[in-house]
Amino acid sequence: MKLGVNIDHIASIREIRQGIEPQPVFAALLCEAAGADSIVVHLREDRRHIKERDLYLLKEVVKTKLNLEMSTASDIVEIACEVLPHQATLVPERRKEVTTEGGLDVVGNMKKIIRAINKLRKCGIAISLFIDPVKSQIDASSKLRVDMVELHTGRYAEAKIPSTKSSRLAELERAADYAHKKGLIVNAGHGLDYYNVKPVARISQIEELNIGYSIVCRAALVGLERAVRQMKALING
Repeated sequence: MKLGVNIDHIASIREIRQGIEPQPVFAALLCEAAGADSIVVHLREDRRHIKERDLYLLKEVVKTKLNLEMSTASDIVEIACEVLPHQATLVPERRKEVTTEGGLDVVGNMKKIIRAINKLRKCGIAISLFIDPVKSQIDASSKLRVDMVELHTGRYAEAKIPSTKSSRLAELERAADYAHKKGLIVNAGHGLDYYNVKPVARISQIEELNIGYSIVCRAALVGLERAVRQMKALING
């Protein structure tokens, strides 16, 4: 199981006082040294954490894979085509949300998504769609011939009642199997932490888990390299 580490909240710490530290590029190097298989960042339209400068620096130093989470906004797509990350993951984005609240509605936003995909594809960027674990969204993603999908694990992660959590896990298992049979590479992420990740990591069709907030939180106590190594040990245990 591969681990993509989202370092957005390293930049969030920097932006609390609008300073120059900590730098996401240094965090990326530490994550890779600890075994991260990819580095994930989200260039939001409001630039609340990651900035364009961060992207250019990361593209220069990341040796594994740079995965850029992004909306379908035309200016963001243009930046992606300039930076040329290894992968672009299209996600929904609302200005006032604290974090991404759900999967991309591929079915309802087909034209807008196709425009973004066509531009990214011409630049040779691998494309992933961040979607809810729903058959209709998987079917729509398959029709667009994207390279992969990332299943939104938020409903599983947020479930408090054991029976509900089991139901949400089964939903992820079915979606991963269905997407895999459709020929899509399957990744997953959102809300996963050191306490809930193991059952998702056991889903054989999932190739990579993208995790950020919980790793950065633990890093504040034990250090970033140790936090990444601990997560790698959990998902490969």
